[in-house]
Amino acid sequence: MLALGIETSCDETCASVVSDAKKVLSNVISSSLSLHARYGGIIPEIASRAHLEAICSVVDTALKEAAITPKKLDLIAVTKGPGLIGSLLVGISFARSVALSWDLPLVGINHVRSHLYAAFIENEISFPFLGLVVSGGHTSLYKVKSLDREELIGSTRDDAAGEAFDKVAKILGLGYPGGPIIEKLAKRGNPGAYAFRCDCGRGLDFSFSGIKTAVLYKAGELKKIYGRLTDEMIADICASFQETVVKDLVVKSIRAALKSKAKTLVMGGGVAFNCYLRQRLELAAKDNNIRLFIAPKEYCLDNAAMVASLGTRVFKYKGSRRHLKLDPLAG
Repeated sequence: MLALGIETSCDETCASVVSDAKKVLSNVISSSLSLHARYGGIIPEIASRAHLEAICSVVDTALKEAAITPKKLDLIAVTKGPGLIGSLLVGISFARSVALSWDLPLVGINHVRSHLYAAFIENEISFPFLGLVVSGGHTSLYKVKSLDREELIGSTRDDAAGEAFDKVAKILGLGYPGGPIIEKLAKRGNPGAYAFRCDCGRGLDFSFSGIKTAVLYKAGELKKIYGRLTDEMIADICASFQETVVKDLVVKSIRAALKSKAKTLVMGGGVAFNCYLRQRLELAAKDNNIRLFIAPKEYCLDNAAMVASLGTRVFKYKGSRRHLKLDPLAG
């Protein structure tokens, strides 16, 4: 089965052709990130306009790279939410139009779920499993029993982990997005230099607002004492911040897996691109005899391959939305 996936939940316009949920024939991404960098975050109006300009060429390129014509497609899958409403409307409207024009079934896919299943693009799904989605907008733990039975057992009470990375980078004057530059500078820093915390008790919920504020106060304190933040100080803050956040994510993921008696742990989302997080989770899973699947790096950030892959599985499991009434507000 050949599926065309379309993803426009935030600032990336994405299209992908995937065969039988596991073989990626093309995965095209057009990012408007450079248009948002000067503002230190995503501007919804700019993002939606960029989607309008790019979506036709992105889909056309995905079909050409996969060396197929629309007549060979069996399915269209599109992200229906959550995300920026204007951006989602562009993707959904386009998907509805081509599905009608090409007489193809259409499946609406939840963006968070597609991150959750991104690790299975090249692997068979083994139910049940414990899933961690960690991104700029979401930090959530799920107990997954089947393709349509997922229980949210832990989530952030305030900022998501990726959002905290971005805000800390902004505090330190490092630019946007914050994740890659913090990870790079952390390699040169001392992770034990500053005692940060992101404590949310012994449960499975997360909280990253407090550590962001702690970094703000620490940076202000150091500037007051020394007049400025040196490169060494910034590297130490990055290392200490990353160490604390990663430890919290790993500890609670393993705790959740052991508590739910899950033998398989899965991680996806933009923050899963972080090498230090991947390494720490791999070691912890091995120490606790837990099978670990992490989304390949090319499928961690927003992409349409994960949408097409999950869309194929959902279509085979329970059919499509032929009436094409997808609501971005419903997610």
